[in-house]
Amino acid sequence: MLCLRQWQVRVLQNQNQGKISNRAALRRRRGTEEARPSRKGRSGRRGMDAEISNIKKWIILYPVYINSKKTIAEGRRISTGKACENPTCLEIGDCCAHLKLPFAIELDKAYPRDFMQRGRVRVLLKKEDGTLVNPAISSRKQLMHCVAELVPRHPGRNKKQEPAAASTSGAGPAKSGKGGKKKR
Repeated sequence: MLCLRQWQVRVLQNQNQGKISNRAALRRRRGTEEARPSRKGRSGRRGMDAEISNIKKWIILYPVYINSKKTIAEGRRISTGKACENPTCLEIGDCCAHLKLPFAIELDKAYPRDFMQRGRVRVLLKKEDGTLVNPAISSRKQLMHCVAELVPRHPGRNKKQEPAAASTSGAGPAKSGKGGKKKR
């Protein structure tokens, strides 16, 4: 249900790591920092920010984990029979929303073994007090199995695969036999 854009995730990461922005550093050098109150001194920002502040503790799901086209050495973590074909971060995020799990999509991150495929999804399985957000899903493996089961039924996925199936069925009979030069 929680979907963050790239810049929002970067801002949260910077706040969590205690980094300051370039503007704040410039104000400090100039001595104008006292004119503005610091972010740490503000009150009444609990609610959503309190939940987001611990986003680093959420479980990470890379699309490679449930991709049936990948090998275990390439990063797949569930069996090929239960995995789905080429999932995307957005599809995984929609599946997490369907399972009523809070999630955050980070499009600027990449899986280290396959850095060309961008994006990962952070999912909250357990609240801070240790209770499960969704009692049906208690571990990473169960989450991967549930998401891999839901991704093929994603509405955007069915539209992508229909034209490919239609073009295959409309093709005429293929030529049989060998073609090429005959030996003399």
